[in-house]
Amino acid sequence: MQIKNAVFLTSVADAAKLLSDGVPEIAMCGKSNVGKSSFINFVTGQNALAKTSKEPGRTRLINYFSCNRDAFRLVDLPGYGFARVSDAEKKKWGVLIERYLRESKALRNVFLLLDVRRDPSDDDKMMINYLHHYAIPFTVILTKTDKLSRSAMMTRRREIANALCVGLDNPIPVSAEKKAGLDRVLQRLDEILSFEDGGGEEDTV
Repeated sequence: MQIKNAVFLTSVADAAKLLSDGVPEIAMCGKSNVGKSSFINFVTGQNALAKTSKEPGRTRLINYFSCNRDAFRLVDLPGYGFARVSDAEKKKWGVLIERYLRESKALRNVFLLLDVRRDPSDDDKMMINYLHHYAIPFTVILTKTDKLSRSAMMTRRREIANALCVGLDNPIPVSAEKKAGLDRVLQRLDEILSFEDGGGEEDTV
């Protein structure tokens, strides 16, 4: 897998306007400030495709990015768990995320991003349970691994896999800062998208 080109496609604030043209989608979800925008830029090889910010909670829409001339799309979902917004705004984001996960016919996999230094939050575990309940395939992406030594990172990877009850080979450690883990992410995208061609049955974890 190579991502030769990627462009911003559109933003959606209303679940009624979710794209429904059948192009395969891989969604990015996770807590606010976990590094979703940086991850998208890292994977696509572009510095400013997705707008990054040091202020949590900046992604308040569903943002679609077209890759390889719309062979597939990366979909950036609003971050959850951001404290400095009203309950009404949190509910709005939650409804938008849930409607997307439940209703997108083109969703092939969810990349759940977790900060490798932090234990999975209650919101993270709730998301995992939600994905399990609705049999939505997902992959755990461990961000900010450059903040730890390799041995510490491997320990955290094992601890997080155990906490989430997923296989040790599910969490993929990455560092957008050090450009580490890209090959494994692209391999995972290849595995996911190969099912479009009848390559097999996708695993939920």
